[in-house]
Amino acid sequence: MNKRKTLYGLLACVSILFILYALLENYIFDPGAEGFLSHKTALRREFHLPVWLSVMRIHVAFACIAMAAGLVNFSNVIFQKSRKFHRINGYVYMVSVLLVVITSGYMAPYATGGKMTSMAFNALNLIWLFMTVTALVQIKKKRVIRHRSWMIRSYAFCFTNLLIHLITSIFHQGFGLEYASSYTIGVYGTIVLLLIVPNILIRTMGVSRKIAVDL
Repeated sequence: MNKRKTLYGLLACVSILFILYALLENYIFDPGAEGFLSHKTALRREFHLPVWLSVMRIHVAFACIAMAAGLVNFSNVIFQKSRKFHRINGYVYMVSVLLVVITSGYMAPYATGGKMTSMAFNALNLIWLFMTVTALVQIKKKRVIRHRSWMIRSYAFCFTNLLIHLITSIFHQGFGLEYASSYTIGVYGTIVLLLIVPNILIRTMGVSRKIAVDL
């Protein structure tokens, strides 16, 4: 129990800090995304900045909502107090994920790193959507254990942007690789981590053997 509480506390800290960072960075410090856009070169599609920025802001907003909603629903205390709220909040999470995937699909063709990166983002979006829908299907069938496991896998994808920039920084600043190549490695590396790490956590936490994760 203590191990799970510690893990949830760490998850809450990282999630809240990242949400605050994303909101401040994209809506206050750099609303025009000048820093991020400076790395985009040789775009093959016509780039409409006002439209891209609007889509990006919607993307960021719902990504933050998905991260917050998912975090809240992993709290067993809240689950025990109001299962109705847990259910409604779960739908908020799923709708948010859908909107993040749709907006990401629009931005994918303009991704830093070109076609290889765009393909990776599209694959990532499809995987995330599949995992989220699977979690919904499992709870509809009253398979609570499988539902929670698939939600852990789905929620991990809320940290996509964080992992991409972390890996990109390691290769760009740490190894001196050009930014576009580092970003492409970051996207593919993130997909691999998001497919492996959640399953390790599920086994470590014993989710497959216990319905109530006492967080």
